[in-house]
Amino acid sequence: MTTLIKNGIVVDTEPEPVVFGQVDVRVEGGLIAEVGPDLPEVPGAEVIDATGMIVLPGFVDSHRHTWQAGIRAIAPDITFGGYLQRILGELAPGYRPEDVYAGNLAGALECLDAGITTLLDWSHVQFTPEHTDSAVRALRESGIRAIFGYCHGGPRENLLKEGRRVHDEHFGTAGLVSMAIAALGPEIVSEEDALEEWRLARELDLPVTAHLGGHNRESATKGLAFLSANGLLAPRTTYVHANHYSDDQLKLIADSGGGVSVSPIDEMALGIGYPISGRARAAGVPTSFSIDTVTCAPGDMFSLMRTAFALERGRPDGQGLGFRARDALRMATIEGAEVVGLGDTVGSLRVGKQADLVLLRTGTLGMAAAHDPIGAVVLNADTSAVDTVLVAGQTVKRDGRLLRHDVTEVLARLAESARAVTAPRS
Repeated sequence: MTTLIKNGIVVDTEPEPVVFGQVDVRVEGGLIAEVGPDLPEVPGAEVIDATGMIVLPGFVDSHRHTWQAGIRAIAPDITFGGYLQRILGELAPGYRPEDVYAGNLAGALECLDAGITTLLDWSHVQFTPEHTDSAVRALRESGIRAIFGYCHGGPRENLLKEGRRVHDEHFGTAGLVSMAIAALGPEIVSEEDALEEWRLARELDLPVTAHLGGHNRESATKGLAFLSANGLLAPRTTYVHANHYSDDQLKLIADSGGGVSVSPIDEMALGIGYPISGRARAAGVPTSFSIDTVTCAPGDMFSLMRTAFALERGRPDGQGLGFRARDALRMATIEGAEVVGLGDTVGSLRVGKQADLVLLRTGTLGMAAAHDPIGAVVLNADTSAVDTVLVAGQTVKRDGRLLRHDVTEVLARLAESARAVTAPRS
C-alpha cells in the first residue's frame, strides 16, 4: 500500500532536528520511500492532505509502567517511598490478568492518541504466566510498536524458565512487539539475582532496561561497579532514573554504548533527584524521555518535553541555557529510538525507515502563527493537536479519532478494572 502525505510542514530529527518546510512524504510498504516537494501522486495511493499540519516522526516513550493506566492520578502528591508502598505494595498484588490487559490496552491506546508510536512497556506485574500473557496480548491488539520489558515477578528460581517461555511463546517471529529484560538489578535485588537477569538477557540476546542510579550516590556507584566487574557495562543497556551518577560515570556509560531514560516530572515529583537530560547528553549518552507512571504524572510527551526544557534552561547561573527546544524534540524521537534499540528502525524520516509518523494541527488558537515549528511542537502543542498517527505505514488515528478500537468499550473495561483493584480488601 502507498500513502502520500501532501503539503505538510515536515520536521525531521536526524542527525539533528530540521524543518524542511512544506514538502510531501511518500510511504510504501510501511516504509518511508521519499521526502520532497511536489511528489507525484501514485494511482491507488491513499492521499492525506496535511495542509496546515506539522509532520514529524512519532514519539518514543522509553520506560512506562503501562499496566497502571487504571490508577491514574491515584497518588498525585506521593513520594518515591510512598509509591513503593501504595502502588507496588498494596495495589499491584490485587491485579488480575484481566486488569493487566485492561490497563495495557488503554495505556497503549493513550500513547497512540498522543502521538507516541513506540513504547517500552516496563512491566513489573508478572505475578503469574497469565498476567504476562495478558500484557503482551494487549500490546499486540493496540497496534502500537512496543518493546515488552519483562520483569519477572514470581519466585526467583523460576526466572530463567518463565523468561524462556515468554520469549518462545510470544516473540518467536518478527512483529511490532518485541522483548527486553526489565531487570530489577543490583540496586534492588541481590547480586546473584541480578546476574540471573543478565544471564537470561544474554541467553535470549535481548536488551536490558533497569532502574540504575536513581536511589543515591552510594548505591549508584556500587551498582555501576557491579556491572563493570561482571562484564555487564555493555551496549543495549538502558539506565532508568540515572540521576545520581557523576559526569565521569555518565561518560563510562556513554563509552559502553548504554543509554539513559529520564522521567523529568516523576523524578522531581517523587523526590528521585534532579533530571539529568543536559548532563547525560553532554557526556555523550543517548538520552530519552519516560512517562514512567500516570499514578502521579501526565501520560503525554508534550508535557515531558516542556518540563525538561524548563528544568534545563532554569539551572543556576545560566548553566542550562545551551539546551534548546530542538534538543527536547530529539530526545523524544530519534534519541528515544536509539535508547530502546530501534534507532535504525524509527525515530526520524530517513528513507527506508518504518513510517511511524504524527501529524499535528496548527489551525488552533494555541498553535496558530507559530514561526518556529520545532518550538511550537515542544512549547505549544498538546494532545489535542494530534490529528493523524501512522505506525509502520498503517493509519491508527485520523481526524483526531482512533480508528481500530471502540474507545468507549476500552474505557468501560478500564473503569471496571479500576473499581476492582482499588476496592477495599478484607
